[in-house]
Amino acid sequence: MPVNYSTPAPEALFPVTGVRLGTAEAGIRKAHRRDLTLFEFSPGSTAAGVFTQNRFCAAPVTICQRHLAIGTDIRALVINTGIANAATGQRGLQAALVTCSETAKILGCEDRQVLPFSTGVILEHFPTDRLVAALPAAKADLRADNWHAAAHAIMTTDTVAKAASRRIEIGDKTVNVTGISKGAGMIRPNMATMLGFIATDAGIPAGLLHQLVKDAADESFNCITVDGDTSTNDSFVVVATGASGVTFESETSAHWPAIRAAMIDVARELAQAIVRDGEGATKFITVSVGAGNTPSECRAVAYAIAHSPLVKTAFFASDPNLGRILAAIGYAGITDLDASEVRVWLGSGGKEVLVAEAGGRAASYEESSGVQIMKDSEITIRVDLGRGDVGTTVWTCDFSYDYVKINADYRS
Repeated sequence: MPVNYSTPAPEALFPVTGVRLGTAEAGIRKAHRRDLTLFEFSPGSTAAGVFTQNRFCAAPVTICQRHLAIGTDIRALVINTGIANAATGQRGLQAALVTCSETAKILGCEDRQVLPFSTGVILEHFPTDRLVAALPAAKADLRADNWHAAAHAIMTTDTVAKAASRRIEIGDKTVNVTGISKGAGMIRPNMATMLGFIATDAGIPAGLLHQLVKDAADESFNCITVDGDTSTNDSFVVVATGASGVTFESETSAHWPAIRAAMIDVARELAQAIVRDGEGATKFITVSVGAGNTPSECRAVAYAIAHSPLVKTAFFASDPNLGRILAAIGYAGITDLDASEVRVWLGSGGKEVLVAEAGGRAASYEESSGVQIMKDSEITIRVDLGRGDVGTTVWTCDFSYDYVKINADYRS
């Protein structure tokens, strides 16, 4: 079960003018489940995305990047679960191209205006015929209020669907921002998340949207980790239809901070939902590192802690074996770190205790306090490096027995 997270109700997900969504059963890996999702955007929509930096990037990622390089006037997204179409060579690229061409035919747009996405098992050939056969059903299901169904249809090992929505009133007009994401394992994005999609009916030109998607990723999906593995298929795409009648030409446009904040809020909520639903997760852990010299060294320390199996299993057991945190800080790669200046706190529910200072265990620290905090489902590790004024925050989860079970049986 996810840590303090549930899928928003359908009525809590605001329709985005100019966007329709449909789902269908394609039987790509398993029968009798909706595993195909189709987004249709009104003409004039702009899109931008960031994608995995894994060198074995999936065929759909390659095609998405090609199509966005040609033009950002995107009309459709096609998403399947079950088979990742990654490490599939030329045959996989051809499957992704066919996905685009067949979708373009039924929607009356150009192939380049379709972006394909896949998630699932790597190194298995893609059943293009099944996807193509299910496209008409997905088209027939297109509705503006179908976000809730779409969030469920893109799931793989997720235990809950992930969605978020914001609404902004600008003058006499309403601007909506709604998004969905999926992911629970193989999560250590180096750009975005497993799969994330956000749409707004604000009008945002391509250049500004491209900067926004990078900013949103850096403040959300690039701050999460479940298991330290960067997927072959990570993709985060934002689409702006302009159908609300509210347009932003630049960062100096009136109300731009409001729409930017709403987009980042949605992205952050979706990213944190992935960690809360991490495979087998029982604890949601915030790792905050401050007083560093550079953002990169703060991130290195934060991820050293967040990735450590020893730290993560200790939190699962509520065992305050907190020297493991110090060990992770020490091997994070800051060669001139003065350990005597480092301080570490553990906190939950508004309570915080000093664990380490002056190169070792804090004189005031009592293990009973650590045990009490670690029993909570939401915990913060706060680190002061004592060497500057820069900081960063990442979110992670614990490792439980179920993480091993889920991944050992993933193809069963």
